[in-house]
Amino acid sequence: MTPTLRAVLGPTNTGKTYLAVERMTAHQTGMIGFPLRLLARENYDRIAEKHGRTSVALITGEEKLIPPKPRWYVCTVEAMPLDLTVDFLAVDEVQLCADPERGHVFTDRLLRARGREETMFLGSDSMAGMIRSLIPDIQIETRPRFSTLSWAGEAKLNRLPRRSAIVAFSVDKVYEMAETLRRQRGGTAVVLGALSPRTRNAQVEMYQAGEVDYLVATDAIGMGLNMDVDHVAFAALQKYDGSRRRPLTAPEMGQIAGRAGRHMNDGSFGITNERKPPDEEIIRRIVEHDYPPVQRLYWRNASLDFGSPKRLLASLREPALRPELSRARDADDQLALDALIRDDAVMARSGTPEAVHLLWDVCQIPDFRKVMADHHAQLLGRVFLTLRDNNGALPEDWVAEQIARLDRTDGDIDTLTNRIAHVRTWTYISHRSDWLADAAHWQERARAIEDTLSDALHRALINRFVDKRAAMLGRGKGKGDATASIVNAKGHVLVEGHVVGRLDGLRFQPEDAADRREAKALIAAARQAIDAALPGIVSSLENAPDPDFGVSPDGKITWRGRSLACLTAGENLLRPGLRLDRDTVLDTGTESVLTERVKAKLQDFLDGFIRRRLSVLLEEAAPEALGASGRGILYHLREGLGAVHRKEIAGLIDNAPGEDKAALKAMGMRLGVDWVYLDGLLSTRAVRARALAWAAWKGAPVPETPSVSGHGSRAIPTVPSASGPPEAWPCIGYVPMASKALRMDRYEALAALLRRAKGGPITCDKAFFETTALPDTDAATEVLQSLGYRKVEGAATDQIDPPLQFEKRKSSRKKTPGRKSAGRKTKAKPANHKQMDPNSPFAVLKNWGKS
Repeated sequence: MTPTLRAVLGPTNTGKTYLAVERMTAHQTGMIGFPLRLLARENYDRIAEKHGRTSVALITGEEKLIPPKPRWYVCTVEAMPLDLTVDFLAVDEVQLCADPERGHVFTDRLLRARGREETMFLGSDSMAGMIRSLIPDIQIETRPRFSTLSWAGEAKLNRLPRRSAIVAFSVDKVYEMAETLRRQRGGTAVVLGALSPRTRNAQVEMYQAGEVDYLVATDAIGMGLNMDVDHVAFAALQKYDGSRRRPLTAPEMGQIAGRAGRHMNDGSFGITNERKPPDEEIIRRIVEHDYPPVQRLYWRNASLDFGSPKRLLASLREPALRPELSRARDADDQLALDALIRDDAVMARSGTPEAVHLLWDVCQIPDFRKVMADHHAQLLGRVFLTLRDNNGALPEDWVAEQIARLDRTDGDIDTLTNRIAHVRTWTYISHRSDWLADAAHWQERARAIEDTLSDALHRALINRFVDKRAAMLGRGKGKGDATASIVNAKGHVLVEGHVVGRLDGLRFQPEDAADRREAKALIAAARQAIDAALPGIVSSLENAPDPDFGVSPDGKITWRGRSLACLTAGENLLRPGLRLDRDTVLDTGTESVLTERVKAKLQDFLDGFIRRRLSVLLEEAAPEALGASGRGILYHLREGLGAVHRKEIAGLIDNAPGEDKAALKAMGMRLGVDWVYLDGLLSTRAVRARALAWAAWKGAPVPETPSVSGHGSRAIPTVPSASGPPEAWPCIGYVPMASKALRMDRYEALAALLRRAKGGPITCDKAFFETTALPDTDAATEVLQSLGYRKVEGAATDQIDPPLQFEKRKSSRKKTPGRKSAGRKTKAKPANHKQMDPNSPFAVLKNWGKS
């Protein structure tokens, strides 16, 4: 059979890798090399799942999973075991032959790696001319992109569409972009070349699962990482290539931008972070996949001279023999060899070809930490000398000591990243079974530490760059978005597993909302769960007993201690209405069925609340035999919420027959000198209900009411007119006196006491305070002075602490002798006219009312 040699070229998203894997598994044996360990692992898992793990091997620098008789080998390009003969061989991303750092490895595979029956090279069509020049008999086929890639222009970071990847070219810039996206859009996944494959996988899976909608990465995402990216935004258009900072080329930008749009889904690319757009010619080349042909490949001599370290180094520096090839930049292994040659101890132990072979194998240990070359060379020199001193083996106690230092998960992101890079070096060493007595044990030990550190790094990245709740809220802003949300048994509202708040009755309490804007977003996210739970909550409210409801002192109707509505003016003074609070989860702007059911239940409770406390005022409480005058008196009492000034109903009182007065007295009516009131409405519960009814009818704040229950309530200070207007006090059973308010029964008791004194002195003794319920002598002084009394100073007494005495204040007005009223006519008084005492309580109240 004539071996088939073919190159399958084209832009990203053309199915080249899928084709190669299908062709390999169609052969009895095969091998494929990928540019990244992550890609190798991804394709290994896919093949193993389909064909079984006994059929496929994984070989990378840090990981070897080789069953007894594998049919296919999935490798990184550097780790391909070219000494094996297989039926099929493929190399992915062969355009990396032009990479200054790794290009010589890919060029070597292009020139030397072959399958017995079929060989396939995959890459960009910009390699077509160079491949044809180096391999004239190769078959070249091109494949079109499944989807289109378009230029989207510039967009600010907070305006980028969901499922966007933001690309920067330094760790600091990646972290800066990620921090900004966390604040503005809830967070992002992070992909860096320095991350371990396990951490990178976890970050990519988090993005793929939709836990975050953005990904910030370096150009590491350009090498075949398959993700559902719709848009790629460049945050920078320059990169450091190891020797200088230079602009990105069109193929480099195209390789990265090509991550947008997978399979048949179109993608777009643009810029962000206020970058200047690339040249129009570069944009055109990316959109049309029209890149200039590769003109030069990097090469390094593969025929090495192991006669001595210096001869080995000289053979590595051999020039290329073809014009298409350029000698590669000194790679890490070559730099390490150059440094070790200057070490006398190393040179002294490298006198045989076998020792030089060993030295070169040690130089292959990768510098995952990317530390200074001399520092890495020190580690390699120690490994080499230890191997030479121990017959080619590493002492287990020394290896254990080196690895144990790395088994720690404390530290920040940079510390964990550096520790993972260090343990990856030991993972690579552990796969040299010829160097370790129990290589399998150390492979497992190193891998376990790397996995633990990788998980810790993944958590650290999430803690720093992801606010899952904010990300969920951001996704909830899209139209038509459906999120999984529930209300659990404790009332917690969970949206996609995140607690966004608590449903307390009919009120939603956002969970730690930073501001009002975020609180609204939380409510919007929880709306689906709330709407589903509402019917059950309303049914529970309808069936709740009266003790579950209440009316707060400020006129709020509560259910289980939470406000639901406020009182408003209703049909009449004794039947206030209500208005639902706007911040309940009910749709208070519409006449929904649930809203009307809640209002009906609350109104029913409110009616019962007033009925129980003010039942004596209701029309059905009036005795059937009550006459017209009695009904008139009761009407005025009802309009005054249980109190009316006697002057207003003097005619009704005079005309009321004894039967009516007796019936009203039985209802609790008391006829005072100045006020007519219902004694049964002076309890704290009744006074509070009267205050609520008055405030609802007037649309005013609820006046302050006393908190002491029963008839022993003491005087309380009046409150400012803003919260307790003076006209409210009689309606709640109190009469204002200066800055105090006396309950009506106490007011009438004081008036009776003053009448009995007949203008004589008043002694503020124990009986006085028990009668008036005034709290102290200061209050008594204030009230009596407002009634025209003054304190008697220095009254003679034998008591050590005598009670205060007050006497009627004499008028200070003096008549001018010999002066008559000029031109003033006075109205003659009737013979039976009784002059009102100007200092009587009624006269004082009358004057106060006029003022």
